Amino acid sequence: MSSTNRDVDHALAYPEPPAHPLWHRHGAKARPLTPAQQERNRELLDLAQRKSRTTAA
Repeated sequence: MSSTNRDVDHALAYPEPPAHPLWHRHGAKARPLTPAQQERNRELLDLAQRKSRTTAA
């Protein structure tokens, strides 16, 4: 019997590289939606959920 461990996950053999700098958001936070924008989004979401699903072939 071999002394090596054959069930080692080689995908985890090296550390994960650092995240790309552009993946991190710096600066001002996103502005909150106005009540009118929130209402419009709710209406559009409701319409999309009620719409029948048809798939194009």
